[in-house]
Amino acid sequence: MTTKTDAKTLAYNRKAWDQQVAEGNMWTRPVGPDVLEAARRGEWSVVLISTRATPREWFPERLEGLAVLCLASGGGQQGPVLAAAGANVTVFDNSPAQLRQDRRVAEENDLDLLTVQGDMADLSVFASESFDLVFHPVSNVFASEVRPVWREAHRVLRVGGRLLAGFMNPAVYVFDGEEFDRTGERVVRYTIPYSDLRDLAPSDLEAKRELNQPLEFGHSLSDLIGGQLDAGFQLIGFDECERGDSEWHGPLKGYMAEYIATCAVKE
Repeated sequence: MTTKTDAKTLAYNRKAWDQQVAEGNMWTRPVGPDVLEAARRGEWSVVLISTRATPREWFPERLEGLAVLCLASGGGQQGPVLAAAGANVTVFDNSPAQLRQDRRVAEENDLDLLTVQGDMADLSVFASESFDLVFHPVSNVFASEVRPVWREAHRVLRVGGRLLAGFMNPAVYVFDGEEFDRTGERVVRYTIPYSDLRDLAPSDLEAKRELNQPLEFGHSLSDLIGGQLDAGFQLIGFDECERGDSEWHGPLKGYMAEYIATCAVKE
């Protein structure tokens, strides 16, 4: 059973990510033609967590003709690269502005790529067993519930298909991020699962909304990993890393990985 994201949260984050595109957030900047030409030659990599290349062995040996769903992965980055490498790519995202980035790259570089707007927790627009690979980066941090995302990914994958997923280490959300930004002090304040809507002080939540920053949710490992297993996946790959040098660094820096990635197969 599909559980859709709360309509108000979905609408707010849609507008917030459109604003991120306007402001040039690093995850909204499309790849250039040189990257795509290299991908056409078979020289490619895509990012699932931080700025770290996704392990190549997590992908099938050949991408040509593979039906790939880039789930909540708009922005003109992963989708165009996989399309240039030969995959039949559909990019699904909540943000119209993010999807426009993918379409622009596709048009400018003669790529065959489909874009669809929607909620990552509701893939009812796609028939069951439509895809061979689902590529899903850390965007589930913007979904209030993550288990529906895993269930829908499992439904739309063919048997033997793979889910490549990235997510935040839940420990990131235990600390008071605002206090760390102000003083560098690590103050444990919140419990997991975490929600901006529930856990932020009203004044901090209002400040975030005034800046049009996306609302975030820190999911438990039971939901992030156990949820994949409960959906019917078998985990066959695991990776983790700290944030890249060009990203903001939080209270876990130097102590433990902030990002986690998994490779799972539908049996």
